[in-house]
Amino acid sequence: MAENKRDYYEVLGVSKTASDDELKKAYRKLAKMYHPDMHPGDAEAEAKFKEASEAYSVLSDKEKRAKYDQFGHAAFEQGAGGGGFDFGGFDFSDIFSDLFGGGFGDMFGGGSGRSRNSAGPKMGASVRTAIRITFEEAVFGCEKELELNLKEDCPTCGGTGARPGTSVETCKKCNGRGSVIYTQQSIIGMVQNQRVCPDCKGSGKTIKEKCKDCYGTGYITNRKKIKVTVPPGIDDGQSIRIRGKGEPGINGGPRGDLLVEVQVSSHPIFQRRGMDIFSSAPMSFTTAALGGEVRISTVDGDVLYDVKAGTQTDTKIRLKNKGVPSIQNKDVRGDHYVTLVVQVPTKLNAQQRDLLKQYEGTFGGKADGGESKKKNKFFGK
Repeated sequence: MAENKRDYYEVLGVSKTASDDELKKAYRKLAKMYHPDMHPGDAEAEAKFKEASEAYSVLSDKEKRAKYDQFGHAAFEQGAGGGGFDFGGFDFSDIFSDLFGGGFGDMFGGGSGRSRNSAGPKMGASVRTAIRITFEEAVFGCEKELELNLKEDCPTCGGTGARPGTSVETCKKCNGRGSVIYTQQSIIGMVQNQRVCPDCKGSGKTIKEKCKDCYGTGYITNRKKIKVTVPPGIDDGQSIRIRGKGEPGINGGPRGDLLVEVQVSSHPIFQRRGMDIFSSAPMSFTTAALGGEVRISTVDGDVLYDVKAGTQTDTKIRLKNKGVPSIQNKDVRGDHYVTLVVQVPTKLNAQQRDLLKQYEGTFGGKADGGESKKKNKFFGK
């Protein structure tokens, strides 16, 4: 019999050094592909499913895998020290609950069914919204006020959903669990499935007479104003979490959170990279040549910076601690990097042109490699 079986590693499509995670991933893929419930009446799919299940049950067990690596299929034949192969004692329920939504218990005659109470307290869903702030507000922080439609407990029924004077009853179909379990015969054994209770929709409770104000939901929607504190240093796309301002909880669970995404408007002068700010500043031709003060705009206001004589255009300077504060510690700030750009005059009067020509004429001979003389000869012609 053993010679007719394919190699277990070949069946799962993995190498002999495959890890446990790789084995599980490979088996999940095959189980989902060939599960008999997906192919009723397909004998070939059933055979491939059983083959993959057998291979995984051996290779996922360290002791069985070691025997298989040493003796092959013979390790599980009667009289070969393996005691024969069967599925008993191997629990597939965790894999099939992931694949098909839960409830696979006694698939192969071993393992026990596991059910979850879906009607327990659950946290409410989060609510998402967005605000837009300026570049400076992102740097220094600010407070904003939002208006949102938020759900609150219905004041008429107190959040029960039942008409005043009546009560909520435990669902008779699921006995308050919120889910029902049904068993069906499969070609590979008895299969247990778990699904949301169709009567109570997973709440575990039923309401005979619904509240006229909330229609049995237990909550109403009101327009609310909420203050949002934007911390200094927040960046575009980051979110602020406000606890307990989301959707109401289910079955007594806590409210969800409000997630406020921050959208930072672009600035006409400044650009941000992390905690640093980048910009450029104009510098006159005279200041670049003779040195002097350059006025530079920063988020803290204008500052005067002394440049040295002969400073070239595109010179980069750093203004320490003039950048963006750390969102964790507002006392820690980045730097501001400024590119100095020499402004070349585009319109000159006659006097200014003559002065520049006189200036150019002072660079005779070796100072400019004779270029001035060549230019003068050219213009003289």
